[in-house]
Amino acid sequence: MTVDSTIRPEQTNKGMQTMQRGELDRTVEPTGRLEAMQLQQQALGVACPYCGTVNDPEAIFCASCGKALRMSICPNCGSEIDPEADFCEICHHYIKKDVCSFCGAHINEGEVFCHECGSPRGGIVCPVCNTLNDFAFCKQCGTPLTDEAKLLLADLKNMPDYQMLVEAARELEELNMQVPYNSERDIVKEQMNDKLRERVLTLLAKDKGVPNPVIPKKESKRVTKEELYKRKADKAKLLSDILDRMALPALPSPVKARNYAMAQKPAGVRLAWVCNWKHAMHSSPCGCAKPQLGGKWVILGQNSKNDIKDDK
Repeated sequence: MTVDSTIRPEQTNKGMQTMQRGELDRTVEPTGRLEAMQLQQQALGVACPYCGTVNDPEAIFCASCGKALRMSICPNCGSEIDPEADFCEICHHYIKKDVCSFCGAHINEGEVFCHECGSPRGGIVCPVCNTLNDFAFCKQCGTPLTDEAKLLLADLKNMPDYQMLVEAARELEELNMQVPYNSERDIVKEQMNDKLRERVLTLLAKDKGVPNPVIPKKESKRVTKEELYKRKADKAKLLSDILDRMALPALPSPVKARNYAMAQKPAGVRLAWVCNWKHAMHSSPCGCAKPQLGGKWVILGQNSKNDIKDDK
């Protein structure tokens, strides 16, 4: 008997289809099991969107990385905010009704004044610039508005780094106000004015009976543009180094962190606050929702206000 060993096309197609279905079944089966396991995990807990850890269904923060698993809603504007935030960066309102924004003490929602520091819930108007503030330091001019803020500033004044900071800021402000020589003509003109000054003072002294008056030389602070630019850069570098050393570490209370950072701010220099939360640039920590994570002051250059996040 002869066996037909010819391979027909229809048999080949059926065999290939059978093999493909088998491979597909083997591929789909594990995938289906994986999806089922993921669904089961989701039913049992909440997966962290940052690290993937499955947390308890009631968990608010991830047990592994500590980040928020769910967002909260601002009671003032309805925007989504971090559950740990005490300030809404969208509508710029303090939103914690049970925590005093000036000292961080726990207060009841019905209290009009904080029983700890006596500050009003509605805010304090700065006596210097008339800005309404929710915090212990004026967000506009930096004036301390509470007794605790004044004591904090007094304590900082005894710190060597703060003293160096204030002095460097004052010197940089003076350099920014200086007018450099624009040309050789300016130098010659100033020399002629000095000679005229000496002559007038000498004549006035002789009229008073002083035969040989000694006229002290007037020291000029004016320098060339290049020299003034170098001095500014050197002083700004020194100021920046001090600000880096005084960077605010993480603190338990956002109110205390905000107050301490505001007390550090020197007057006379254009600064911005860079937070450790989003690494965003704020006009001050008063505009940061989570200053308790720390941050630092940085020097602003010319025409750089557009980089500030909450200046509107």
